[in-house]
Amino acid sequence: MLKFTEEHEWLLVEGDVATVGITAHASEQLGDLVFVELPEEGATFAKGAAAATVESVKAASEVYCPLDGEIVEVNQAIVDDPSLVGSDPEGAAWFFKLKLANPADAAALLDKAAYEALIA
Repeated sequence: MLKFTEEHEWLLVEGDVATVGITAHASEQLGDLVFVELPEEGATFAKGAAAATVESVKAASEVYCPLDGEIVEVNQAIVDDPSLVGSDPEGAAWFFKLKLANPADAAALLDKAAYEALIA
């Protein structure tokens, strides 16, 4: 199940784990990233809490936790090479995997059509 937030994160929900990244739209708005800071594995976040930071030549931005949960994996590849976020933001450049406290909460997030309407 692919879901989106109004803050421009995407989630691929598989069971009780969601892979989270930023959308292509967010990546385009940020421009070339020069720095990515990810949360620690094992950290827990509430929905809406700042979980990661990205910096581009234009600005620094937060990446928000889309749902309550615990970080179970982070993508070290985007820390080592932040430009990956610009080249494959909705694929290989995922940020973290989140074990959802309540997987049913994902149903309240935006689907692809609703997200596309938001950014249109």
